Amino acid sequence: MTKTTESSDNLCIMSIDAVFFPLGSVATVRSGYPFRGSIEESAKGDVLAVQMKDVDLERGVSWPGVIRTSLAGRKEPDWLKAGDVLFVSKGARFYAVCIDEPPNPAVCSPHFFHLEVAPQGPLLPAFLAWQINQPPFQRQLQQAAEGSSQLSIRRPVLESLSLSVPPLVDQHRVVALAELARKERRALYQLIHNRERQLQALAEDLAQSAQASH
Repeated sequence: MTKTTESSDNLCIMSIDAVFFPLGSVATVRSGYPFRGSIEESAKGDVLAVQMKDVDLERGVSWPGVIRTSLAGRKEPDWLKAGDVLFVSKGARFYAVCIDEPPNPAVCSPHFFHLEVAPQGPLLPAFLAWQINQPPFQRQLQQAAEGSSQLSIRRPVLESLSLSVPPLVDQHRVVALAELARKERRALYQLIHNRERQLQALAEDLAQSAQASH
């Protein structure tokens, strides 16, 4: 049975029952689009190509900065859609983001795995992205990573890793808490930024006053 208690700041601290699933049993894992070499930008291109520079753990995909390109292959691409999860499979940090609706047809680069959760399955896409980014799953990723100069995760390995899947009602609550935490971080960063600007302005005023007194 799921139990909840209230902390001093009115956030629920949850002890949740969950079932383990291999990731590949609850989500389809695809490789990014197989671009040959660098992705060529084309003003007349009809496809958006999501690259590493376009993705941020806090904000997801920044669509305004995604370049347009043209796809040369005849094979129908695995188009991105709202609710899909992009997993960064190469580099110093592995993480996932759940995307919103692309403004145009879009694909992702080979640096990502494209994860699609079954519509009627036991898993929310946003919960999948959240859990991938948490320490227990990150430990699995670090243990499974391969490579010397650059670490990477192979698709069969990712599909075999274990997810803790609670009931959907609890997944919704976790996702809501995670979104609240993101909003709080943004507000805190903005407060810090504003205070730093105040202090910089004060330093400029002090320097000008000292100069004027000479």
